[in-house]
Amino acid sequence: MAEHRSMQRGALLDAARSLLSEGGTEALTFPALAERTGLARSSVYEYFRSRGAVVEELCEVDIPVWAAEVQAAMEREATPEAKVEAYVRTQLALVGDRRHRAVVAISASELDASAREKIRAAHGGLVTVVVDALDGMGHERPRLAAMLLQGVVDAAVRRIELGVAEDPQAIIDATVAMALGGVRG
Repeated sequence: MAEHRSMQRGALLDAARSLLSEGGTEALTFPALAERTGLARSSVYEYFRSRGAVVEELCEVDIPVWAAEVQAAMEREATPEAKVEAYVRTQLALVGDRRHRAVVAISASELDASAREKIRAAHGGLVTVVVDALDGMGHERPRLAAMLLQGVVDAAVRRIELGVAEDPQAIIDATVAMALGGVRG
């Protein structure tokens, strides 16, 4: 029974990821979750008390996985500069990933304080990872530089998400150049 509940919970989270990546937070409704999973709407409420609870669980499950991918890419690099580049490139390469799109949609939405705090903590963990690399590059204020660097990455994510005129690869390359140039400066 517990295994069945766990599978249904997983199916609901997967449906939530799809809805978020397709239509943002407005698309994440209990009727839509019920329709995607074939569950009765009342069953959805047995798993999650609110939309915020769905979002919170997605944050708990997906953000650490995403952060671990960024961290692993950085650990494969030898120099602080290469680590910073991996930090930027990996996050931007994940933009097409459904989990990442869900996280972006979540970040952009109106959330309760608890869900916002979970996102902040997860992003904070990601920023901490790059602080050491910036310190290794001799940056005098690595924590501030890391926060600003993440702001540049977030802006690039939004630019790629918009699907505007530039090719995503051009956005990624420009972001890396700006990050490394700015960090060295």
